[in-house]
Amino acid sequence: MSELIPSALTLRRCKLVRTAPDGSVAEYIFDQPTVVLGSAEDNDLVLDDDKVSRVHARIFQEGDEWLVEDLGSTNGTLVNHVRVRVAFLKSGVTIRMGGSQLRFSLLSERVEITPSARESLGPIVGKSERMRQLFGVIEKIAPTGVTVVLEGETGTGKEVVARTVHQYSSRANQTFIVFDCGAVAENLIESELFGHEKGSFTGALAARQGLFEMAHGGTIFLDEIGELALDLQPKLLRALEQREIRRVGSNRPVKIDVRVIAATNRDLAEEVKEGRFREDLFYRLSVVRLQLPALRERREDIPSLVRHILRTGGFNRTADGPRVKGIASAALEALMRYEWPGNVRELTNVVERACSFAEGEFIQLEDLPDHIAGVRVSRRREESGTLATEPLRPTTTAPIPLDKTFKDAKEEWLSRFEKEYLQTLLEKHSGNLSQAAREAEVDRKHFRRLARKYSLVAGPGGDDD
Repeated sequence: MSELIPSALTLRRCKLVRTAPDGSVAEYIFDQPTVVLGSAEDNDLVLDDDKVSRVHARIFQEGDEWLVEDLGSTNGTLVNHVRVRVAFLKSGVTIRMGGSQLRFSLLSERVEITPSARESLGPIVGKSERMRQLFGVIEKIAPTGVTVVLEGETGTGKEVVARTVHQYSSRANQTFIVFDCGAVAENLIESELFGHEKGSFTGALAARQGLFEMAHGGTIFLDEIGELALDLQPKLLRALEQREIRRVGSNRPVKIDVRVIAATNRDLAEEVKEGRFREDLFYRLSVVRLQLPALRERREDIPSLVRHILRTGGFNRTADGPRVKGIASAALEALMRYEWPGNVRELTNVVERACSFAEGEFIQLEDLPDHIAGVRVSRRREESGTLATEPLRPTTTAPIPLDKTFKDAKEEWLSRFEKEYLQTLLEKHSGNLSQAAREAEVDRKHFRRLARKYSLVAGPGGDDD
């Protein structure tokens, strides 16, 4: 697996300084991995030169290298005065197309990633160091337009992260489209992604745009990219490299301007080794790779997540605000103990279910599923017209104050626990401090100080053994 969250990123961009036929000079900087050049207006760099073909050449990144490829131009592409079809580029070389000369430079910027001070970013919630590191990466890469691959277990929030990258990019006001590569029949994926022409296959009664065309100017999120069939991967690679697609049944290329974010719960590097995923497509996608942490690896975020789910979940919304406002300490402890194989998605479902059972303003232990609560808890059930109850272990059920900091909430809950625990023991031993302290295995003097702290008055004989 790749490093969970990178400590630094190297952002590679290219600079082209153009000297036009009339002698004018202009400078262009590109952060995308492919730059298409030509005289047509839909190119990344438009060369107003009658000796330049409409789509003349492209400059692209492959791994750590940059190359230039002539795209069948009439007058050819020259690198340092040598005509080429494909050539490697280094900083300082000159590229000539028609009467235009371009000086190529490689700009590499190493960006150190430090944990963000945020405890949320867009719809993502988390104050653990791993999540704050993730926020730091998103803040750096979102404006650049680089392609991103998100890896992680099912339910870790890959689509939420993708939407956040889009939200903080220059494309935020454009379309965001989601496509699940594992949810569509293999024979329909090409048509879904790239569109089709009328009559191109049985049932194609009219021409139809694909998702790449619909996402023009925006972002497309390809979920479960590891499920994409091998025969379709070269077509996706072409779309990424040449920034154009061809509809099924058509030979006419359609230019696209789309940022691609992909996600998978597989290890793509391992898939490449096993021959199930193309190496060239892997490198084209993996400009930035992020491994999202499982929920069990950031348990300290669970209280914040529960609060967020209760506040934003449509299932908990009323005209007067959230119906369920918090969670009892025992219930929260159960959530913190659970391993969460389904991650944040499973937590969301559990909270929604618990809200449907909750009778008051707080989720109680008995509102959680038995496999999470850890015991068979009291829950009214209608079984053949009768109500069945099961024993509930003694526990503190005072609600956790989720509107406070972790430190303050912990201190407040601990105070409530201490007071309830001491009071219960004193009542059990008829106010006898010595007997209560002995059962608690606490020094008698310390027990007395705690009892005084909470104004718990011992009964007659309370100081006697």
